[in-house]
Amino acid sequence: MISLLIRIKLLLLKKILSFFLLLLGKVVKIDDKLIIFASFSGTAYSDNPRYLFEYLRDNDDFTDYRFVWAFRRKRVVQGAEVVKFNSLTYYYLLSKAKYWVFNAKMAPYYQKKEEQIYLQTWHGTPLKRLGHDLLDNGKTYYRSQLSYKQMLKGYDEDSCQWDYLISPNSFSSRAFASAFKINQEKMLEVGYPRVDFLVNADSNKCMELKRRYGLPLDKKVVLYAPTWRDDSFGIRGYRFELAVDFYKWKNQLGDDTVILFKPHYLISNVYQVPNNLSDFVYLMAASADINDAYLMSDVLITDYSSVFFDYANLNRPIYFYMYDFEQYEQELRGFYLNVPDELPNDVIRTEKELLRRIKEDIFDYDRLQVFNQVFNSWSDGKVSSKVAKRIFYEN
Repeated sequence: MISLLIRIKLLLLKKILSFFLLLLGKVVKIDDKLIIFASFSGTAYSDNPRYLFEYLRDNDDFTDYRFVWAFRRKRVVQGAEVVKFNSLTYYYLLSKAKYWVFNAKMAPYYQKKEEQIYLQTWHGTPLKRLGHDLLDNGKTYYRSQLSYKQMLKGYDEDSCQWDYLISPNSFSSRAFASAFKINQEKMLEVGYPRVDFLVNADSNKCMELKRRYGLPLDKKVVLYAPTWRDDSFGIRGYRFELAVDFYKWKNQLGDDTVILFKPHYLISNVYQVPNNLSDFVYLMAASADINDAYLMSDVLITDYSSVFFDYANLNRPIYFYMYDFEQYEQELRGFYLNVPDELPNDVIRTEKELLRRIKEDIFDYDRLQVFNQVFNSWSDGKVSSKVAKRIFYEN
């Protein structure tokens, strides 16, 4: 009953906001040099919107443009105005901005005018199935417990407004076309702006980041970046149950190694590092920009997160700790890739084997090179300039 009442209230709110934005759009004149950005629906300053914004901000051709960032919590962004996400000011600027730059599916009550341009950057090469490619198995989807039809409707209501969708590789272009049911001409096949940061960074940048985050400069840094599970959530969001023993990791990997633990941005519960592990496990905020974590680390451990696609550009070892592989593949999402054959490494199911391979530095760099040829051939460090040319110069 409670769930039904919540859904009724949300439906009513959606209709009210849709009508409000429709009216607002009729009276607010578009500013051709106003761009509004949001990353993960206002929760972070990160990902493709961030790096595209910073390219524009630092480019002399855009000195007369007005940049606006929307956040759920107050923060400062150099070179941009900041508004509260979903505030009246935000809705006003949403109606006024010529350009929208978002990286995630937005609310269904957003009403884009025909002359506005919605750039959907998305947020990763999909390993897990999305949208129309998910199976209708009678279950509900996401923590909002949407039915299959409701889930698809949410994607369709947003994607029908996209003018451009950035694709990082030809594999993603095919997956996005299938998952979002969008026309090929909307696909901007250039790569991800955020990867420019990785490709163009040098060792000095890595050291600068380690000092900023308080990581030791003389130790091997292992990044652990797992994803969320569709079937584990609470009122505040998705929950992640840590399925590793960091005491065992410390014992096996030795004093010359530390762990940088970066939870997924959708995870609501916060891991507390025990006092006697504070010199071994370094916790990174879920909302922090994971690009920083990539550069600071020497090794990546993940499960079903798409983080490994970007990380592969650094030509560093990647390990897949998929302790619940069968359940995830058969009951939760399923994959676009042929796992593990198309991954840059094998699937590992036990901590013992995971730690052994890392300690003994067992990794096939030739396999990684083949992977990069397929998935990262567009990452040339100049993606932001290509996106700017297509979106802002040609429009």
